[in-house]
Amino acid sequence: MAGITDGPLDAERAGDLAGAFKALGDPVRLRLLSMIASATDGEICVCDLSEAFPLTGPTISHHLRILREAGLVHGSRRGTWVYYRAIPGELTRLAAILDADRPAPSRV
Repeated sequence: MAGITDGPLDAERAGDLAGAFKALGDPVRLRLLSMIASATDGEICVCDLSEAFPLTGPTISHHLRILREAGLVHGSRRGTWVYYRAIPGELTRLAAILDADRPAPSRV
């Protein structure tokens, strides 16, 4: 995967990536993703996420929906609770696009 320093992004790829980066542009969502991605068992209950913020349940749900729609997390319902896990492939893709230390592909 080409990084951002390997050459200009085309409009389609830039639009695709912008949605994920936009989702991360909010401090609450960035913290939520960090909590989900670093959860001990690889997943965390929404009940544990909600306790970490002075926000209402609907507001937390809104932020989690944006992360889901951006393809950064997946939620699975178990009884009355939803458990979230990060989608590693998407996190790797976003990290790779910003990795300016990667060697540029050789151009012949």
